[in-house]
Amino acid sequence: MSANREIENLIELMAKLPGLGPRSARRAVLHLIRKRALLLIPLADAMQEVAATARECLNCGNIATADICDICQDDRRATGELCVVEDVADLWAMERAGVFKGRYHVLGGTLSALDAVGPEDLRIPRLIDRIAAEQITEVILALNATVEGQTTAHYIADQLDGQVRLTSLAQGVPIGGELDYLDDGTIGAALRARREI
Repeated sequence: MSANREIENLIELMAKLPGLGPRSARRAVLHLIRKRALLLIPLADAMQEVAATARECLNCGNIATADICDICQDDRRATGELCVVEDVADLWAMERAGVFKGRYHVLGGTLSALDAVGPEDLRIPRLIDRIAAEQITEVILALNATVEGQTTAHYIADQLDGQVRLTSLAQGVPIGGELDYLDDGTIGAALRARREI
């Protein structure tokens, strides 16, 4: 039974990952074991490498393997535009879309009175410092359309009032979306942000 303890431990750890429950983790581990040379060993090596080198970018909060991430080091991205996101996952989603060519600022969360998260718990002071230091002309607030996200956006807008151009992502009906499947808030935002054809 001791030989199986290591495998069970791996399954338990995998089950803690987002999107994987115990059954999915068990299937994933079994697949990794069956493809040991092709998957398991390279995956273990890659995880060890990332565990040893991954850190937050000192400038923007992105995850990188150096103190300053590639995006912040890229002079072509010094466009004067700074996209403010809640989390690194949001930054990566924006990068996948491939449409934004400026720089980012990761807040590390949103303001939340219930969870006792205030401005000092986020990277809002660093954001304000960056705007002056990097000659930012536009701040794009790409925060989630939640109560906390909108509260955070309003707080940042108050702090930056008159310093830079402030914009936010458009909200409304997604491409390919059907009205019947959308929530009331999305339909309301889409109606308020309507434009001429």
